[in-house]
Amino acid sequence: MAALAQYAPRYGVELGEPTGSEWLRVDRILEPDGPELTELLKRDHDAGGHVSDHAAALSLMSFYAGRAPATALLLWALEGRVLDIRPHNLWVRPHDGHGIASVAIRSARFLPGGLQTLYDVVLAQHLLPLSLELHRRTRAGLRQLHGGVAAGCAMAFCAATREDTTIDAAFLLERWQTFITRAPAGLARLGDVTTAANRLVYLRNTCCLYYTSTTSAGTVCGSCCLTPRADRLAAYNAGKPILTV
Repeated sequence: MAALAQYAPRYGVELGEPTGSEWLRVDRILEPDGPELTELLKRDHDAGGHVSDHAAALSLMSFYAGRAPATALLLWALEGRVLDIRPHNLWVRPHDGHGIASVAIRSARFLPGGLQTLYDVVLAQHLLPLSLELHRRTRAGLRQLHGGVAAGCAMAFCAATREDTTIDAAFLLERWQTFITRAPAGLARLGDVTTAANRLVYLRNTCCLYYTSTTSAGTVCGSCCLTPRADRLAAYNAGKPILTV
């Protein structure tokens, strides 16, 4: 597990139950009307300058899904083992602004089973219930929230190809396709991973409304469906993943 952090900071995980009020246990984040999720939403709203709770929820979902399960997803992709990141065994520490700064697990144990177990741990018990709670609280569209789930999960496969030239992008692409093809909630329809500039990139079919925030300066995310697919790929190949609306 420690070796995974060489691919990108997002794969780092602290071992042992953390102390300190800044750490949030994930099963408490998922509680209806719990203060932990309220805190995460407020942080993202303030950091992003969002014009609505709806947009803050979509931003939070993308950032959160791109960090909290990343280590478990990459570990499965590389070794086929499922790390125990069930909500009661997982903590997150928020950034001062967007997203999650650190992830911790009580113990680095592995669960029996393969892909179906991974779906259960990452999606059924975690990201999909979080989407439902964000939808209930903010009325953000469930399809858009699931788009953030899909995009975040994709980053667990894509980010490992950004810096390290020894990892096989074609192999990770195949593992992504295995993961996403039968993923619940129709995640496969919400975007796709492809290759650009010898690395994996994700092209979304949903929008997180980043461009509506006061801090966006009129830009959309590099993967955003508001930009034609060919233009997104051209930008990725040119090393310019942020495009102006």
